[in-house]
This record gives sequence, structure tokens and C-alpha cells, in this order.
Amino acid sequence: MNIVVQKFGGTSVSTKERRTQVINKILQTKQKQKNIVVVVSALGRKGDAYATDTLRNLLLEENPLCSLKTLDLLMSCGEIISATLLGSALEALGEKVIVLTGAQAGILTDDHFSNAEIIAIDEKRSLSYLEKDYIVVVPGFQGATASGEVTTLGRGGSDTTATALAVALNAEYVEIYTDVDGIMTADPNVVPRARILDQVNYNEVFQMAEKGAKVIHPRAVEIAQKKNIPVNIRNTMSEHPGTRIHSFTGDKESLYCSQPKKNLLTAITHKDGISQVSVHMENNLAHDSLLLSTLAESKVSIDMINFFLDKKIFTISTEQINIVQIQLKKLNFSHEIRTHCSKVTVVGNRITGIPGVMATIVGALSSEDIQILQSSDSHSTISCLVDESDAKKAVNALHSAFHLDC
Repeated sequence: MNIVVQKFGGTSVSTKERRTQVINKILQTKQKQKNIVVVVSALGRKGDAYATDTLRNLLLEENPLCSLKTLDLLMSCGEIISATLLGSALEALGEKVIVLTGAQAGILTDDHFSNAEIIAIDEKRSLSYLEKDYIVVVPGFQGATASGEVTTLGRGGSDTTATALAVALNAEYVEIYTDVDGIMTADPNVVPRARILDQVNYNEVFQMAEKGAKVIHPRAVEIAQKKNIPVNIRNTMSEHPGTRIHSFTGDKESLYCSQPKKNLLTAITHKDGISQVSVHMENNLAHDSLLLSTLAESKVSIDMINFFLDKKIFTISTEQINIVQIQLKKLNFSHEIRTHCSKVTVVGNRITGIPGVMATIVGALSSEDIQILQSSDSHSTISCLVDESDAKKAVNALHSAFHLDC
């Protein structure tokens, strides 16, 4: 069976006119003899009447201590509204349509309400309708526990729903429709010269999403990669072919040349709202262990970790400053916190083992008088912590230095 999963974001389904464009995309795909599963997000974005954040705030205004379980039940309604509106519009055109909630589509999750993970998917019900030539419409972002409690999948949950269903149904590919033409070499609001990427591999786009690019949720990428299902990022409002995410590793030249002539990097990303924590402590393994275990127990996620003999430096989300300060005070560890930082990251699978990459980064930032506060790297990324006021300048400098403009 030739199955395609199409996911449409909140802006794509926010108005009747845009839902008409969505329907055109669905019917164009159906004309290619494809069986279609459609996944939808809640209507619009924050501030819109049925957006997820709007529903969430509605309940929290009544009861700020509302349980996550109750909150999930309400937040799941936004996607159900989108799914039923779109399903009804397709029915009005004579199409055979079935709308299934996440639970009805067999999406089984754990009980971590508001950030649940998918455990398994029973695809039988969806397949039975696809075999009868139905268009199956599923609200994204939701599932249910084994006991039937409604859960939501956290930020980017509709992307996760789409790729998870694609894996369960052995789909040919996934199309994720949004309001941009594809994945770009940088945020176009920061770098006007940013280009659309024709294709990118799973690891690179995962790193981009992890490091701040708002393209697709990293969990969704991981799921698609497990079964090597291509994911196409496209624009609902245009016919642009978009960006294809798959196992692409580079052009033929990169297979034989140790230093390819073309771009070493794929993209530059940045993430704001970061604080740097410096903890002054003696070189004591027991204290190191105590520090890390205490932060872990407090659900604090740390990043860009550098341990020295006399101090330990790491970064956190600025939202977690109060928690960190409380725990460090309890441990009686002297510390300093620098706020208003950004992490700027260069991403590219081809940088491993290539000399001069860090030199180019340092040269580009120093030419703009941007101080590097801290750095970290992996086999496909190099991140630099800079002052938040320098972030945009840093992204532009690196974009030019690595010739991503052309």
C-alpha cells in the first residue's frame, strides 16, 4: 500500500482559506494513487482562540495548580477541533474521510502527562480505513495511556505523531507543511541572505533542531531515521519543493576528497535564553558527583560542561536559574551566574577531521569583537556561547565566513 503521511501546522489550518489550500495539497497527493493519513495541529498560534497555549492559559487562569492530567485533557481539544473541521470540509467535497483521535488511532503512551512518549502504535484501525480508500485524519500531539487517560506529547508533538504513524504504517514518506518554503541555512529573520536547503540528512537536522532551529522537533527526526523514512518540509501556501530530510551524506566529491571544495557547513543556528553557571569548588570527585546528581534530581538540564581543577562551568536554561541557585546554596558551593547568553552553533557532518574550522569561527567572531564565553563540540557541531546582544551579529558573521550565502 502506497501510504503518505501529511502533517499540517497551526498556521496552515488557521483559516477557512488556508484549509482550502490544505485540502488542495491532500487531493493532489491522492491523485497520485496514494493512501493518505493527515495529521493536524491546533488552529493558529498563541493568542488565537483554539491554539494550544490559549487553551492551556484558560485552565491555568482558573486554577494555577491544575493537574497535568487535567491540563492534557483540555489541551488535546485544539487538535481535535482542527481535525474535525478539516475532515468535514473534505467530506463536503465527496471524499471518504474518518477522523480518529490519537487514542482511536492506536497511539499508546506512557503517563508522563504534558510530555508523554509514544510506547507503541496499533495501526490496524487506520490500515482498515486506508484499505477502503478513506482519508484518515488524526489530531497530532496526543495519545492515551494503557488505562485510557488522554496524554499530550509536549512541544512539537504533532511532528512526532506524523513520523511515528509513518513508521507504524510503513509509509513511503512524510510531508510536514508549515509557513516557510523549507529548512534554511540560518533563520531568515536574522540572516536575510539565508538559503533554502534542497536536502539535509537526519543527523544534521536533528542537531539544528536541538540547537535552536525551529524546523522540526528532534524527537520526530529520530523516529523517522529509525526506519529511514524521508521527511519533506514544505510550504502550504506555495508549490516550492521544499527540503528533503533523509540519509543523504553529501555529493560524490565529498566521498573522495578529504577537504571538499564546497561548503563544509550545512547551517548556523542560535538559541537564546541561556545562562552560564560557574561553580567554584576544589578538585574533589565526590563534590563533582554531588553537584551533578543534585542538579539531575532537581530536573535541571545542563549543557556545555567544562570541568577545571578549581571550578566547574556549565550552561542552563535561564528559566531554571532559581532552582539552580537554591540547590547550590544548599550545597554551600560558591557560584556566579551570567545571564542573557546565546548559544551559536555551526552544523555540518563534513567538519569532522577538517583542520581550520575552529580557526575560521574564532576569526569571524573576533573580527566583529564578539567574545567567546565558552565552547563545546561534537562530531558534527561546534557551539560558542556569546552575549545575547551579539548573537545575531555572530550568526551573520559565521554565515558569511563559511560561504553559506551562495
